[in-house]
Amino acid sequence: MVEQSAEPINIPHTELSPAALQGVIEAFVLKEGTDYGQREFTLQEKVWQVQHQLARGEARIVYYPDTQIVEIVRV
Repeated sequence: MVEQSAEPINIPHTELSPAALQGVIEAFVLKEGTDYGQREFTLQEKVWQVQHQLARGEARIVYYPDTQIVEIVRV
């Protein structure tokens, strides 16, 4: 029998507490390899950019139950 993977779950950013949202966004922007173009941005600027991408629907938060990982993905 083949074990099925659980489907990823979209988590509306508005459903997270401000502290949890801040933590998810900071973890995302601090990941090595996150590219923001030619200019270097501060952590605060990167967090602000991602917050606005989430608010505009350009990105979303996804939880993967099998690995218990939370990611932010661009739409």
